[in-house]
Formats: sequence, structure tokens, C-alpha cells
Amino acid sequence: MKPRDLLELLLLASIWGSSFLFMRIGAGEFGPVALAALRVAGASLLLVPLLALYGQLHLLRRHAAHLAVAGLFSSGLPFLCFSYAALSITAGLSSIFNATTPLFGALVAWVWLKDRPTPWRMVGLAIGFAGVLGLAWDKASFKAGATSTGWAVLACLAATFCYGLSASYVKRHLTGVPSLVVATGTQVAAALFLAVPAAIWWPAETPSARSWGATLALALLCTGVAYIMFFRLIARIGPANAISVTFLVPAFAVLWGWVFLAERVTLAMLLGSAVILLGTALATGLLPRPRQAKAVAAPARQ
Repeated sequence: MKPRDLLELLLLASIWGSSFLFMRIGAGEFGPVALAALRVAGASLLLVPLLALYGQLHLLRRHAAHLAVAGLFSSGLPFLCFSYAALSITAGLSSIFNATTPLFGALVAWVWLKDRPTPWRMVGLAIGFAGVLGLAWDKASFKAGATSTGWAVLACLAATFCYGLSASYVKRHLTGVPSLVVATGTQVAAALFLAVPAAIWWPAETPSARSWGATLALALLCTGVAYIMFFRLIARIGPANAISVTFLVPAFAVLWGWVFLAERVTLAMLLGSAVILLGTALATGLLPRPRQAKAVAAPARQ
């Protein structure tokens, strides 16, 4: 990885880490549904002209059905779940649960695509989900009321499961489709799915300029620009290296939450994050393993 690629990877992690901060700011006034809808709509407004510039708009119609399904599970539902979670848990905690995405991706690929993980990756899945269970057990509370942290934790895990499901769906049905087409099509589809619910649950009172600013940053920077950066990194350094951004996002999210929202960082969060990331590193093959294990794992897809 060249210094330029490493710098862009850090910048992307910083941007995606800030998305949890912006959701915390905007969710209270906009509500989860309107916030998620504005996020994908704003990203669509940025990506559609770019796709037109590359002369690939016609591909949206050709792959419309599969892009619609992928958009629901890769953007619409996850963004809605994380926006809901932002009402009651910190940006740092949401980002730590978001780091389980590769775990769910590996699990769904195993069940759906019959992509059986190697023994080391199975160990990684077990460690990662043990970390999730420990952290959720420490933080989840199902007390009555809209601020139940238990439902927020479940919403985060539902979002990351959707991410894992969408990854296998895209691999099966959209392999070979240009990445910018997939990014744009999924955002447009999610915007269409959320349009009516957002109109129904639009906030009764006009949100403040602060919330509008956070929502615009969430849509244009953390979604539109971040997608472009991510797919560009995949093209330059490969998916295995690009997915390592998962390990950096929680650090930035915790930092931004601490600096701008005075969110507290607990020992349980740090330990839970470390266990989850260790499991993720093993499950995705990012940690080096003994030579013998590598030899056995060689025929499997990496």
C-alpha cells in the first residue's frame, strides 16, 4: 500500500467515523426515518450526475431489479437502523457494533453462497460474536420508553446483518457491474423506498440549522463522497486491504464523539471493541496465520 493509499484510507475512516457523530446530531430533530431518507437522497443527487458524466446511466435501468434489492439491504434499512440507534446510544458504541459487518458478511456467505470459512476464520467468527455478546450484555437495557438501549443495540446488529446480506446479494447478482453504478443505483433505490415513510414521519417542527448541516454532511460527505473513495480504493489496493477501514472507523467515531459531544469512553467499550476487531481480523483473513493453516486454506476464496 502506497503512502497515498494509506492516507486516503485514514481519511475515509475519519469520514465514516464522523457519520455516527452526524447521526447523533440529526436524529433527535429529524427522526430516524426522515434522516435516513435525506441521507440517501442527498447522496443520490451527488452520484447520479457523476454517473451521467461517465456515460453509465443506462446501466441503472438494465440492473434496476437487483439494484433495488441491494439498495434496500445495503443502505435503506441499515441507515434507518443506525439513525434509530443514534437516539439512545453513543456514536462510539454504534461504530463498534458497525465493525461486526465483516463477521455477518462471512456468516451469510457461508450459509447462502456455501463459502465455507477455514478453521481459523471460524475461530474468528466465534471470537467476534463473543465480543458482540459481551458488549451488548453490558450496554443493552430494555426498559420501557423510546430511549431503550437494548433496542438500539439490536438495531445496530440488524443493520450490520443487512450489510452482510447485501454483500452476498451483490456478489451473486451484480458481479461485473461497474462499482459506481452499484453505488448510485443502491442510493437511488433506497431513496425511493424511504420517500413515502419519510413524508409520513416528517418532523412536525422545522429542524435547526445545526441538524440540517449535520444531515447534509451525512448525505454528501459521509455517503456520496465516501462511496466514491471506497470504490476507488478497492480498485487501487484490492478489497482485502480496503476493508481494513473497518478497523479504523470506531477509533475515529469514538474520538469525534468524545471531542464534539463529550461522550464517555468506558473500559467495557474498549475491551469489547478489541475482541470484536480481533475476531474480525481472523474472520476476514487480515491477520497472518501459521504456514500450515495457510496451506490448508489456500484453495478457499480469499
